[in-house]
Amino acid sequence: MNAFWCETAIIAANNGSGVPEAASGVRLETHEGLISSVTTGTQPQPGDKKLDGIVFPAAANAHSHAFHRVLRGRTHEGRGDFWVWREQMYTSASELTPEKYQKLATAVFTEMVVAGFSSVAEFHYVHHQPGGEPYPEPHAMELALARAAMSAGIRLTLLDTLYLAGGMGTPLSSEQARFGDADVHAWLRRLASLRAAIAGSFPPDRVSIGAALHSVRAVPEEDLKVVAAKLPGDIPLHIHLSEQPAENEACLEAYGTTPAGLLERHGLLTSRLSAVHSTHLTQEDITALGQAGITVVMCPSTEADLADGIGPARELSDAGATIALGTDQHAVIDPWIEMRTLEHGERLGSGQRGRFSPQELLRAATDGAARSMATPVAQWALEEGGVCDLMVIDPASTRTAGSRPMQMAFSATASDVTEVIIAGELLASHGVHTRLGRPGSLLSAALKELS
Repeated sequence: MNAFWCETAIIAANNGSGVPEAASGVRLETHEGLISSVTTGTQPQPGDKKLDGIVFPAAANAHSHAFHRVLRGRTHEGRGDFWVWREQMYTSASELTPEKYQKLATAVFTEMVVAGFSSVAEFHYVHHQPGGEPYPEPHAMELALARAAMSAGIRLTLLDTLYLAGGMGTPLSSEQARFGDADVHAWLRRLASLRAAIAGSFPPDRVSIGAALHSVRAVPEEDLKVVAAKLPGDIPLHIHLSEQPAENEACLEAYGTTPAGLLERHGLLTSRLSAVHSTHLTQEDITALGQAGITVVMCPSTEADLADGIGPARELSDAGATIALGTDQHAVIDPWIEMRTLEHGERLGSGQRGRFSPQELLRAATDGAARSMATPVAQWALEEGGVCDLMVIDPASTRTAGSRPMQMAFSATASDVTEVIIAGELLASHGVHTRLGRPGSLLSAALKELS
C-alpha cells in the first residue's frame, strides 16, 4: 500500500451529490493503483508521499492524432482553411515509419503526461506502408503506438479507424492509400486480429482497443450498414462528425440527410458513440445526439487553430449529450487551456459568461473524456475506488496566485502542473518525466527525423 498526503485535494462532496469540492489535509491510501480510502482533515503519516499544492484528478484526452504534433508552429504562413491544412497533414503522414512513429508518439505521450493527462484515446488511421501495402510485421504501426504509450506510462485506448473513401463517391487518393483497407470486412478481420495481439502483449488497464469511423466522407453508407451489424458491441466507437460545412453539404447531396441523420438511419447513434467536433449541427441533429446519450468530444484549441467554428456545446449538453475534451492535432497539449477555451468559445458565441461552470469543465476533462475510452478510468473527483491518477497544481504561480481551487480552469496552465501520478506511480515532477526526462528534448529528437 502507498499513501499520499495532499495539502488540498478535489474530492467528492459527502452530501451524495458527487460534485467535487476542495478539502484540506487529505490522505489517500492506495492499493494496486486504486484509491482505497480518502480521509480529510489529517496530518501526514510517516512514509506518506506529500503533495503540496492542489491535487486534482488527472485529465483524460478523448481525441488525439499523435503524428499531427509535427505540424505545431509550421502551418501558419499565408491564408487558408481546414482543407489547405489537410494537405500539409498528408505530407507529414507520408513520412512515418513504425520506428519513427514510435519515437514521435513516445515524445507526444510524454508531453501529455507532464501536462497532466493520464489517459488518451488515439484516433489512428496510418495503418500501412505508403501506397497501401501492409507491413511485413502485422500491426506494425499499431504496436508502435502501444509501445510508445507503455514507455510514457499513459493509459491508451487505440481507436483503429475505418477509412475507405477519399470523399463521397471518391476513391482514396495516393496520399490516403496507407489509411485504407481492402473493404469493410478486411478492416473487421484486421480489428479482430489487432485486439488479440494487444490483449496478448499489454496489460488491459494500460492498452486497449476501440474502433473509429473516420467520417461519413470516408465510410460509404453500405459500409456503415456492415459496421452497425458486425462491429463487436463491447468496444467504443468514435467518428469525426460535421467538422466542416462542406461535409454536411456533400452528405445531404449524396444521402438526403446530415451526417448525424445518416448515423441515426443505421442505428449508430447510441451511448457508446463518441462524435468528435460536432461543430456544424442542425437543431434536429442536436436533439438526436442528446436523446441518444452520446459523448461529444470537443477539441477547442484545434477547432480554433483550423478555423472550424464554434460548436454548440451548451445546447448539446442540455439536450443530454456528455461533453468531453481532446487535444486532436496538438496545437497545444494542455487540459486547462482546453477547459477554458471551451467556455470562452461559448461566451464569444452567446454574449454570456458562465455557460459552463468550473465543475462542468473539470468533468469534461476527466470522466466525461474517459467515458469515450475502452477502459474508463478518470473520475470527476477523488474518491474511494477510483484510480490513483492525480495532477498537482501550484496555487501560487504567477498565473494561479489568488485563484480559488475550483476556479483553476480559468487561470492554470500545464506549466502549473508540478507532479503527475498514474496508477499510484509518480511519473512527472516539475515538467520532467521521471523515466524519460524532458519532453522538449524527446520531441526535438523525434521531429528532426520528420520534415
